[in-house]
Amino acid sequence: MRTNATPRYDTSVNTTGCCPRFNPEGWDGQELHFKDKPFVKATTHSVMHIPVNMGSVFARVNKHIEDAGASDPDRFIVLSRDVSPWSSEHLFAVSKPVANEEMTTLSGGYVTKLFEGPYSQARAWDEEMRQIARHRNAEGREVYFFYTTCPKCAKAYGKNYIVGIAAVA
Repeated sequence: MRTNATPRYDTSVNTTGCCPRFNPEGWDGQELHFKDKPFVKATTHSVMHIPVNMGSVFARVNKHIEDAGASDPDRFIVLSRDVSPWSSEHLFAVSKPVANEEMTTLSGGYVTKLFEGPYSQARAWDEEMRQIARHRNAEGREVYFFYTTCPKCAKAYGKNYIVGIAAVA
């Protein structure tokens, strides 16, 4: 895959008026290569890994991204990871800086794995992604998850796809 590219995020089917139906084609087993790829960095609060303000944080960040004209709907991805039982970090891919938001960049190699199932399997998915990283001699690197739909939309569509993204270089 080209540097700073992600698989296409298909937004063509959206029957909920919230999240598009996720098309998993092209997301499993990809090698992503980032070089100073820009992201908006946001933090949410959690209680024992259960988010409590994700909706309001995502709404604020998405509005700022839209207002800045910094979104690319075909290359949409939000990388999320728990930094403690009490907070999570979310990196929203953008095409340029976004006012009133913290910016960061990522550089390095990443691999993807597609999962489908209830959020209660997140611990097993995290361990599987860490195992993939260990096999590539990248133990201890970041593991992110792209939650492709909110819980309400996952229920409406009958599938809950999550993409694991492990740093390997």
